[in-house]
Amino acid sequence: MRSIFKTGAAALAVTTMLAGTAFAQELSGVLRISSDMSNPGPRAVMEQLAAEFDEMHPNLTVDLTIVDREAWKTQIRNALSADPPDVVNWYAANRMGPFVDAGLFMDITDWWDAGDFAGLESVRGALTQDGRVWGIPYTYYQWGVYYREDIFNELGLSEPATWEEELANCQVIVASGRACYTIGTRFLWTAGGWFDYLNMRTNGFDFHMALARGEVPWTDDRVRATFANWRQLIDMGGFIADHQNYSWQEALPFMINGEATAYLMGNFAVDQLRNGGLTDDQLDFYQFPIITEGLPQGEDAPTDTFHVAAGAQNVEAARAFLQYVASAEVQTRINGPEGLGQLPVNANASVADDEFIQQGFTMLSQNAQGGIAQFFDRDWPAEMASIGMEGLQEFMVFPDNLDDILDRLEAARQRVY
Repeated sequence: MRSIFKTGAAALAVTTMLAGTAFAQELSGVLRISSDMSNPGPRAVMEQLAAEFDEMHPNLTVDLTIVDREAWKTQIRNALSADPPDVVNWYAANRMGPFVDAGLFMDITDWWDAGDFAGLESVRGALTQDGRVWGIPYTYYQWGVYYREDIFNELGLSEPATWEEELANCQVIVASGRACYTIGTRFLWTAGGWFDYLNMRTNGFDFHMALARGEVPWTDDRVRATFANWRQLIDMGGFIADHQNYSWQEALPFMINGEATAYLMGNFAVDQLRNGGLTDDQLDFYQFPIITEGLPQGEDAPTDTFHVAAGAQNVEAARAFLQYVASAEVQTRINGPEGLGQLPVNANASVADDEFIQQGFTMLSQNAQGGIAQFFDRDWPAEMASIGMEGLQEFMVFPDNLDDILDRLEAARQRVY
């Protein structure tokens, strides 16, 4: 979907006017933005950002194109290669590597060094490759287990802290005629979340990241131990049937209707669970249980980013837009419960007074001593992540195929790294 804001922006009430010379400069021409914020809540945030920035600069027209989030993962390379937009959405860490290596993202180290992005210094490393900086973050969010507190209460269950408690809970849930977890693996990445947590809890964060860097064979016994833990839940009927046919959104009704009691997911799911009719009295959140005692807990907390295309035509406007999005004021507002419902990256921004955002902030700031991972499809090289997630989904459907799956993943590791 494409929106050109200048003609319609006059009717927009700009609720936040930002002070400072960075936002007062005179810009002109057209600023072209391509965004993958296609789900309803993020789309509204992105459209408001574009409209506000357009309104702030009378001689500038913002041309916004919203692309389906899944489709963008395969379209971005072509989009950056021919007649590229000025600004695009993407992800931090390894996922930006192929576009940096291909010369498709602009090096914005000088903008960072000039102080354009005050408050983001602590996350500069996640956007750094080869000693240069290639984008800015605007939000991050926790992963964990969102569950039906009302059903837990009905069944006399408590939040599990250990794997033994997790399995015991699941036995009670299955006996009640429900699945323990909903999941939609049609687009594969949700299975990556399960592997991330099971592997970090079975073998530790450092081992998990060594596997991501290609330093450990997929046929290693420690990797097999992770899959053995996963299989315990699969064999007891812990997951909904036919999950390979559902997107993550299509799997939500199983939890909303009470056919499943929980979802291992990012905090972006809360908005859709609320919109589906669940109240905060029915929902709650807990950190993924400990499996191997004594291992510091690692957490997934993906960071979403903006980048300037190497072939950007309106670099001055692109720089000003990044300054705007990076500001504490904007990050506080767009990450609040009326926006993305996530965590701001700017250290000077405020964390929203929302139950789930506050729980995520506390968990990541106080109980993630193992480390912060980006996510399976961001921490692994793109080719390895794609092959890996196919294998993870296959394992969830056909766990007896594990030996063949691990042999394929190991062959891919030896080719990719």
